[in-house]
Amino acid sequence: MTVAQVVCLVGGRGTRLGALTDRTPKPLLPVGGRPFLDYIVHEARRFGLERLLLLSGYRSQEIADRYHGQRFGQLMVEVVVEPQPAGTAGALANAADRLDETFFLLNGDSFFDCNWLNLAHGAERRDWTMRATLASGIEGSRYGRVEMAGDRVTGFRPEGASTQPINAGIYLVRRTVLEDIRTIPCSLEREVLPGLAEHGQLVGSVAQGAFIDIGVPADFARAQELLPRLMQRPAAFLDRDGILNHDHGYVHRPDQVEWVEGARETVKWLNDAGYYVFVVTNQGGIAHGYYSEQSVHDLHAWMQQQLQGMGAHIDAFEHCPFHPNGVVEKYRADSELRKPQPGMLLKLQREWSTDASRSFMVGDRDSDVEAAIAAGLPGFKFTGGNLLDFLRRSVPLAQRTDVAG
Repeated sequence: MTVAQVVCLVGGRGTRLGALTDRTPKPLLPVGGRPFLDYIVHEARRFGLERLLLLSGYRSQEIADRYHGQRFGQLMVEVVVEPQPAGTAGALANAADRLDETFFLLNGDSFFDCNWLNLAHGAERRDWTMRATLASGIEGSRYGRVEMAGDRVTGFRPEGASTQPINAGIYLVRRTVLEDIRTIPCSLEREVLPGLAEHGQLVGSVAQGAFIDIGVPADFARAQELLPRLMQRPAAFLDRDGILNHDHGYVHRPDQVEWVEGARETVKWLNDAGYYVFVVTNQGGIAHGYYSEQSVHDLHAWMQQQLQGMGAHIDAFEHCPFHPNGVVEKYRADSELRKPQPGMLLKLQREWSTDASRSFMVGDRDSDVEAAIAAGLPGFKFTGGNLLDFLRRSVPLAQRTDVAG
């Protein structure tokens, strides 16, 4: 199963924040110097999703002005405005004709530092309508709690101190959920989820990480420091041919890809450890006229789909199409992007909030290691075998220090 769409609920008034939302919709309130919704867009982009649908209501024009029709990497954003307040489930019903058969669904006022794609792993089973991410280790009495039996959500408890997990507001949803929205307005949390739980159609996936809901003043203030810190992750820079797939020479089609043993598991391992995972690959075959840049983009999209099936993703692919001896004039150049020059690594470090002190590069050639050193990073040369075993032996991963709360 491949999921390409994410839907985000951004229609609420945010009354608990008082005057803060009198003139600004809650998702656009500044957090760490940028609108809160930017952080959700960032996450949707890095998980390799292609379409983000924002379901807006209160002061919707401001959200549309900033995001509608905008592209962030491969992610295209569209805004749908509800004609009148319809509740969280009613907003879904209002956008019925825009929904994929299966899509991610998010609350637009909370952030949970977890791997969304874990919800897609094993989702081929037909015995669910929604799969919910649950946050464990959340202290305090503000949140309602979730009861489980095995992987099934069986019920919801009211707010109160408990060791049970909370609903983190991140879901994988089948479009058939619309059949459970029988009245408008309708609340997803109060009317739809309890019914799905009662009928065994709600699966829970428990994760641990930093959680923030900006809906109350104290947590909105706490988010100002927490969210920018969560964005600054260590990065794993990976060469492609010889690291992710065997280098058979100018690989540019899916039928040419033979995954290196342990490569996909390595990407998942790095995802779950909280690393950005970047692919940096020389693609001189473009300059030599063997294939087009679009072929490279299409192949990388296919690789992303293959990884998603096991709950993994590449945060960004970067390629260098230039070669000093190329036959295609447009690409005949000795570019700083071409390894052993560090241009691709430096570009990604500028565009993403990376922590260089905890980052590294893995490649199968001396030029990969040289590029890493030139970018101020340690470089590791992989000479074959199981990639995950190699990294576990060779690379001491930085431990995540962010705590739930």
